[in-house]
Amino acid sequence: MSYRAKLRLGLLSATIFTSTALAMPALAQAAQEAAADEGNAIIVTGTRRSTTLMDTPINISAVSSEELARQRIDDIRDLADFTPGMTISDTGPGSTGSVVLRGLNASDVASDGASYDDSLGVYLGEVPLYYDFKLLDIARVETLLGPQGTLYGLGTLAGAIRYIPNRPDVNTIEGEAHGRFYGKSHSGKLGYQADGVINIPIVQDHIAFRTATGYYYDPGFIDSPLLLRQPGVSLPQPGGTDGVSDADYAANLTGRKDLNFEKTFTTRNQLLFQTSEDLKVNFTYAFQRTKTDGRQANSTGVLGTGRYQNASRYIEPVNRRAHLVSMEVNANIADIVDLVSTSAYTNVRNRSQLDNTDLLLDLDYDYELFPAFSSWNESDNRRKQFNQEIRLVSAHGGPFSWVLGGFYNQQKYHNDYAEHVPGLSDFYGIPDNPEDLEYVSYTKSKVTEKAIFGEGTFKITPQWQVTGGARYFKYSSNVRGALTLPLIGDDPDTDVIENPLSPYDILAAGGKAKQDGWVWKVNTSYNVTPDFMVYATYSKGYRIGGPNGVAPCPDPIPADQQNACALPNEVQYGPDKTKNAEIGIRTQLFDRKLTFNFDVFHIKWQGIQVDSATLNGIAGITVNGGAAKSQGFETSFQFRPIPQLSIQGSYSYTDAKLTENIPGVITIRTTPNDYDSRPKFTQLDALDGDRLPGSAKNSGSLGATYTMPMMDGNLVANWTATYRGNVVSRLGWDRGYGDKIPSYVLNRASLSYETDRYSLSLFANNIFDKYAVVSVGQDRSRIGVNDGVAVRYYRQTVLNPRTFGLEARIKY
Repeated sequence: MSYRAKLRLGLLSATIFTSTALAMPALAQAAQEAAADEGNAIIVTGTRRSTTLMDTPINISAVSSEELARQRIDDIRDLADFTPGMTISDTGPGSTGSVVLRGLNASDVASDGASYDDSLGVYLGEVPLYYDFKLLDIARVETLLGPQGTLYGLGTLAGAIRYIPNRPDVNTIEGEAHGRFYGKSHSGKLGYQADGVINIPIVQDHIAFRTATGYYYDPGFIDSPLLLRQPGVSLPQPGGTDGVSDADYAANLTGRKDLNFEKTFTTRNQLLFQTSEDLKVNFTYAFQRTKTDGRQANSTGVLGTGRYQNASRYIEPVNRRAHLVSMEVNANIADIVDLVSTSAYTNVRNRSQLDNTDLLLDLDYDYELFPAFSSWNESDNRRKQFNQEIRLVSAHGGPFSWVLGGFYNQQKYHNDYAEHVPGLSDFYGIPDNPEDLEYVSYTKSKVTEKAIFGEGTFKITPQWQVTGGARYFKYSSNVRGALTLPLIGDDPDTDVIENPLSPYDILAAGGKAKQDGWVWKVNTSYNVTPDFMVYATYSKGYRIGGPNGVAPCPDPIPADQQNACALPNEVQYGPDKTKNAEIGIRTQLFDRKLTFNFDVFHIKWQGIQVDSATLNGIAGITVNGGAAKSQGFETSFQFRPIPQLSIQGSYSYTDAKLTENIPGVITIRTTPNDYDSRPKFTQLDALDGDRLPGSAKNSGSLGATYTMPMMDGNLVANWTATYRGNVVSRLGWDRGYGDKIPSYVLNRASLSYETDRYSLSLFANNIFDKYAVVSVGQDRSRIGVNDGVAVRYYRQTVLNPRTFGLEARIKY
């Protein structure tokens, strides 16, 4: 991820294809080289300045608007195939997915992914956020691997990703319309996408408006054949563990197809005011809503379900939406310094309902003795974020240049959570619980971060530069919450309700934390020739701590009573740090017909943040512990033997593992698959040498693009093969009943006719309909039968099947 140096909107061409000092996305380089062949300098902005490719000594890769369109990259989940060092598990439209940069992840993979991640920074233009806005009307996507806290307001541990939007044009009326229609194997409906862009100069040279709006419908491919007809009455497993007869099915169960569909509406609107190129103010409002009704996961054959079937008892709807409002001011002051001020407010809300039955079966409260027992939960979380960044970038020229900035970020989070057990209150004879609430909680938190950051660069000679940077940060974290268990402690003889139905009727508990510190960076590069650069970087990264989303335990904790809460030492988690060293080269040979990039890196990670569980109720939390390292290399090439043919390839190797033990962080059933043993759970140690989960040790790509002139345009044919190596699902996967998720190869192809005004394409993704698992939910110790009930807790998230279709684009 990188920023403009002078940050004058519209300075950079939307036709920039890619640049990288780390390892250029192999499939993104052809257009760049074509531009270079035509004598156009390739401009990148990773150092906050407009520089050519060979003058940029940092780890930056970028995918252009042309490649985003040609490879049909709609959002962040599609980026990993074109960004070395990045692993993304596509867990479906219910979340952003799981993004891992250079192996820096220690938590279990999940079937549902994540909708927020603070190990990396994600920006829309100048605005930090973590939300998977669609890549609509985007000039390029830039990715930086490694800490970036001395150049960017948002401090990062693993790296940063930036969506760089096309900005309003004050001189030209322009527009674009795009449509895509496609079929998907194992799905019963067609998918489509429709979007458009309009740019209108309101006052010539001074005011312009630009809007980009789109609607995405993906038909889904996961069926749910075991849904309950009437929760609390229908039997979830009417035929036992051996199968379901037609009569039992008709009386108790029903089914729905393609529940993991996606319906997304997105819009981004910009209003630009400028007096001249030296003063611009850009206002942005963006909104996106995504809906789905099911997971992109199967149930691994439970009760005879298949590869593309989920055994959930309930549909599992997710409704996610985000509002973003921002103001960006760009001003040049007497050609001495450029000032950039960014103010932004983001409001994200996720509402979801999930089948909760297996969680309660796993905790083994004997609810399954009620024959019609089932459970569902509902979650409503809201995240409000305000940030302000002011940055000064030198513009005075000379051998010394500098960047200085200040950053303020405040994030407020509120989550309401409830678990329902239909029919169980009547079964137990508990009155006054009309919604059959079993567990209800809320948590509120506020995290505030302040930072001062900057870098200075001195050119010792025209070929040799040295850069040093530092960042001082300070953060505070505050969390409050409460919970209630309406089924516990009630006296049916006296109608006395000892536990209220609302946690807001209970005195909240919580805690505070704060910390400050420094990180720094040193970088140097030397241009041996205009087409050969060597560079080296040493940098420190830092991720702030924060609150866990579990309600604090009451004080005292009631004895001999079920509870799911956080002890005082479980309410918060602390920061973690990285030390990053890397050396790289990049070169262009044979009159730029061959481009080659290579770098090696070594990362030390201390105080790592890792998923664990509370002592009471085994609720998921984050804890700190141990140390790890990640080391490896990335390389890529692009070869143009003739002007019409481009052959591209990339390969990355990441060896990420623990270097210290972490006590008691792996939770399994004490006797796997046995629900009668006591105690129910055991917490194992993660050990020195355990591989870090979530990232592929090996990954790569190989592709070819052939362009042939035809009539007024070009016929462009592309074939791309991508490889993702195996991934482990958790620390100590071989001891902790985890998975080594197998590797897979995918193929995609397209045939397009392109002119300056329109294009028409035939395309296919996953051409050979490869079935592959990308992540798993829970671990294999949770597989089994509890009092005659087959547990369905373990799940496998699967790859999108073959997709093929037609798309068209027209510009005016």
